[in-house]
Amino acid sequence: MSSQEGSAAGDKADAGGPTASPPFPETLTKRADFLRAARARRVITPGFILQARRRAPEEPGNIRVGYTCSKKVGNAVRRNHAKRRLREIARLLLPSLGQDGWDYVLIGRPETTGSRSFEDLRDDLRKALAKIHGDRA
Repeated sequence: MSSQEGSAAGDKADAGGPTASPPFPETLTKRADFLRAARARRVITPGFILQARRRAPEEPGNIRVGYTCSKKVGNAVRRNHAKRRLREIARLLLPSLGQDGWDYVLIGRPETTGSRSFEDLRDDLRKALAKIHGDRA
């Protein structure tokens, strides 16, 4: 690694000052959590499907989110691209529009999640969260 590469990596690490972007919400990893969300509320948007459930009061209160794309979305490259886009809109909007104590699952849709404009995906998530939580957004 040249000295230029090392300094570039250091610059990125130092860029988190007062204008740092919102943190990533906690990620769902257990199949049981995805299944519980699938049995709860659901909003279908043009860009994705949002599933949401309120956790029991004794469970930890942070926002948690999961992402999934079936093989109908495309090959692994297309599925990963779609999940990256979903992950980014969740990172930007869920800390302010989501509610603590809720699990959210974003499901990519064939033909649209990867190709829909980023602004449209953000609007879709805003509207879906407003439906889930009752016009709060």
